[in-house]
Amino acid sequence: MIAVDKILFKPGVVVSTPAALDVLSASGTHPWSLLSRHVSGDFGPELDAEDVQANHDAIRDGERVLSVYVVAGVRLYVITEADRSSSTILRADEY
Repeated sequence: MIAVDKILFKPGVVVSTPAALDVLSASGTHPWSLLSRHVSGDFGPELDAEDVQANHDAIRDGERVLSVYVVAGVRLYVITEADRSSSTILRADEY
């Protein structure tokens, strides 16, 4: 189990594309490690300060939240829908 100290928003139903799962599996990275970072406000070092602020605004205003992580050299996105019904883990090239 992965502990999360501070949850900023609920992710809803969590799904992943098979391609993203392949990357995670091959690298030994558990999907929940990305999700726990995402919901706690660690949106990944790939986002600049403006994008991070946009995510904080989106959390406050009920908009879509996007995180970007590089796993085994592959960019993965975690996207939570504006209505917080679901979050998807996918490769950047699947977006």
